[in-house]
Amino acid sequence: MKKIVPLLMLLLVCSCKKSTVSDTPKVDSAKIIDSINAVRTKINDSILSHNRFRDWAGEHSLTHDMIPGKGHVQFSKIGRDTYKITGKITHGKDYLAIDGTGEIRSERHLSFNGTIKQSLQANNAGKIDVRSGRKTFLTKDGGKSFRLQESLNGSGSADQIYIKF
Repeated sequence: MKKIVPLLMLLLVCSCKKSTVSDTPKVDSAKIIDSINAVRTKINDSILSHNRFRDWAGEHSLTHDMIPGKGHVQFSKIGRDTYKITGKITHGKDYLAIDGTGEIRSERHLSFNGTIKQSLQANNAGKIDVRSGRKTFLTKDGGKSFRLQESLNGSGSADQIYIKF
């Protein structure tokens, strides 16, 4: 009897055979991660597409204190609180043209990066004055109009350039 029990144990161990075929399907974890990332990206993009501040997209008026009348400036949305800004005001030989991008930093602050060209007969006989780089527009009336803060032009006189909404 003592010899039969170990013999039966040995027989049971040897007779057990592992199955090489798995019943569970193999799942590619990279595909799962990619699908999760795609959903997260879609959610993040929808959050980033909303402005933190009021939407300024559309056509607005552009004024200059030395050019009579009003011109037009177009704000086209290119990102979250970021706009492509183009506009012009003309009267006779006098003109002002603005082209660049603007980012609304707060309800009172518009950061403009681009060029502002002007030609005024009263200043240097119409010589073209070009201001380029980062410029600041601020409002004091709750966002109804933004005024260029760096108002000194190439001839040394101060300009009052307004974007009115």
